[in-house]
Amino acid sequence: MVTNITEQKQMSTGTTTVVLMCKNGIVMAADKRATAGNLIADKKIEKIHQIMNETATTIAGSVSDVQLILKIARAELILKQLKSNTEVSVKEISSYMAGLNYQGLRAPTMIPSIAHFLVAGKDKSGFSSYNVDVDGSITSIDDYYTSGSGSVFVFGILDTYYNKNMSIDEGIKLATKCINAALQRDTASGEGIDVAVIDDKGFKKVKRELVNIKFSE
Repeated sequence: MVTNITEQKQMSTGTTTVVLMCKNGIVMAADKRATAGNLIADKKIEKIHQIMNETATTIAGSVSDVQLILKIARAELILKQLKSNTEVSVKEISSYMAGLNYQGLRAPTMIPSIAHFLVAGKDKSGFSSYNVDVDGSITSIDDYYTSGSGSVFVFGILDTYYNKNMSIDEGIKLATKCINAALQRDTASGEGIDVAVIDDKGFKKVKRELVNIKFSE
């Protein structure tokens, strides 16, 4: 028998998220559906979250694990920045979250932590992004990456259409195309598309109507 706790832990293990490195910034995109088994548990979940001023992450995994890790990471990283009086780099943020993933997965428990992050941002070294996997491993993203159950429908599109010299606008179009492809085939992804941009002006969400316009162009 599956307990209520286990059902909650399984929530939102299906998703589709994308990160694209562009010539003048970074584009992040995700769907808005959260699932609990065969149930659509939420139709408007936010899967792109700002961590610090110019750093953000996409989320995939169990809602409770993701929420706790984000809460701890934000608090600890702000404290670190205040104590050191220096900017926390994107790599430091990613490494800290990877450490939390490693601890959560290997903690003695019947329900291991499941959380996957694509962290991206701008620091004094420029733009960078990292794949923080569920096992606590961390890898640099030089071009693009996609996570979640819908990623199998996305990699082929990225392999075909991605260009390192694409602009932010071109990145928004491609990221939207990728998420839409997953929405058509992956039952755990759906309910619309969120897009965010990190450029020289910082982090910002792209308005829904602008996403729809760029996708239809």
